[in-house]
Amino acid sequence: MSQIALLLLLVGLAGASLLRDRSCPTVTLDSATVTGVSVPSKSVNEFLGIPFAQPPTGNLRFRLPQALPPYNASFSATAYGPACPQQALTLLTVPGLPAEALGNMTSTLNRVIAGPFAEDCLTLNVVAPADATPNSKLPVVVWIYGGGFEVGGTSKYDGGLLVNTSVSLDVPVIYVSMNYRLNAFGFLPGREVKDAGVGNLGLHDQRLALYWIQKYIGAFGGDPTKVTIWGESAGAISVALHMVTNGGNPDGLFRAAFMQSGSPLPVGDITHGQKYYDALVCDTGCSNASDTLQCLRDVPYERLLDAVNKSPNVFSYQSLSLAWLPRVDGIFLTDSPQHLVQQGSVANVPFVTGDCDDEGTIFSFSNLNITTDTQFKEYIQTYWFPHATPTTIEMIMRQYSDNTTYGSPFDTGGLNALTPQFKRMAAFLGDAMFQAPRRFFLQNRWGKQALWAYVSKRQKTLPFLGSYHASDLANVYGGQDMTSYLVQFVSNLNPNGGTELYWPQYTIPNPQMLEFLDGSVRQGLTLDLYRVDPIAFLSYAMLVHPPL
Repeated sequence: MSQIALLLLLVGLAGASLLRDRSCPTVTLDSATVTGVSVPSKSVNEFLGIPFAQPPTGNLRFRLPQALPPYNASFSATAYGPACPQQALTLLTVPGLPAEALGNMTSTLNRVIAGPFAEDCLTLNVVAPADATPNSKLPVVVWIYGGGFEVGGTSKYDGGLLVNTSVSLDVPVIYVSMNYRLNAFGFLPGREVKDAGVGNLGLHDQRLALYWIQKYIGAFGGDPTKVTIWGESAGAISVALHMVTNGGNPDGLFRAAFMQSGSPLPVGDITHGQKYYDALVCDTGCSNASDTLQCLRDVPYERLLDAVNKSPNVFSYQSLSLAWLPRVDGIFLTDSPQHLVQQGSVANVPFVTGDCDDEGTIFSFSNLNITTDTQFKEYIQTYWFPHATPTTIEMIMRQYSDNTTYGSPFDTGGLNALTPQFKRMAAFLGDAMFQAPRRFFLQNRWGKQALWAYVSKRQKTLPFLGSYHASDLANVYGGQDMTSYLVQFVSNLNPNGGTELYWPQYTIPNPQMLEFLDGSVRQGLTLDLYRVDPIAFLSYAMLVHPPL
């Protein structure tokens, strides 16, 4: 072989070796070598589908998540693990819905419904800049997905886009996302559950993942003292509940929080969901068992999932009056989250919180047959305030008028009145589940920690939807301006520092919010003073009579 040929061969072999090294990043966890995948187009390394708990199957079903022993066998982490079992959602059919609105609604549903799924699902993912090393000590952002505590999974969200943006802004971060148990698998209510101390399992899954991050994130280049927890919808509610659990002590798990469309909810005791437990027991054939909870652990997975699918979901008639969600269990939640906020049981960390302007519209297609005052009254009394006085119900009726100019999509006058009660229902649901809890949280915490608030008014012109729930995900996962604010916040505990509009802190004397807008002017400032009286009364009513 000539010297030139030999040289070319050596160069080729060296190049192939470099290519392999770049395409197969590794980290060491305990005594195991974990192999990930390089994504040169985003300049990131991804480690996907890493188990962080023992499989919650067999006799570990409906039990607190169990930590894994030290990793001692090398494995590949190049593909997402399965999502946790998904509850079948009702497919909405809305006659006359314009194609543009239908397309947005469909894409939203496709984003939250994850698959494939399996009961053995407790895995997490780590995305790091390609040049990160164990000495990098980068800030960490932990994503908790939404889906009404019924559906969702990590594979639907590309953390590589966010990490790539953070690198381009010179504030590099590491991204982590975890699966957690959903619907009855993760949020089974009932007296039997409370007595066994196994409520809110999905939140315990998330908590265990946060402990995993403390132990292992350094191997990927992350700093365990610089963790921000971040979520949307059910994920944001989860973030808020991590803030109020454990007497407000974050136990070193996070130093900041970012919430999109979710706050401490007005939920009651876990026994309030007894009817859902009883229905599950009946539908699985466990009614005659001496220990119904153990029977539920023993029934075949397919039979249990079929029973879950018979339960109401977020697009059933009762809509946001959810069957499966966090409730007061005496362990993770020792009291209603809003009472815990009043008691000062809140992690003293900076936080950002915000909502879309028309949170309730997408959830109001479920009950379009409500067309009269009487039917609206019956609905809110049955599903939201069964223990409220008639006077309270009448006051809510007055605060949320059937005048379409006051309804949601807001600020659209008489337009978008799909039915005589649609805009009224959308206004009520959006405020009850999202706007009122957010404002309550801010009003109780201003002056005690650094706070920022926002409202997204993008896609406002969508017929019947407006700036609907989850429409702000594109602001951050689409590499838009919210991404900049987020990574600055993760890095510096302040969303400012980039080239975007300055975002002032939220105070009660001057409750300024950042607005995300369509058009050539993409951001603005406004005051959190919309619907003051209706939201204030709704907050009072939910505090006195927790509806969920």
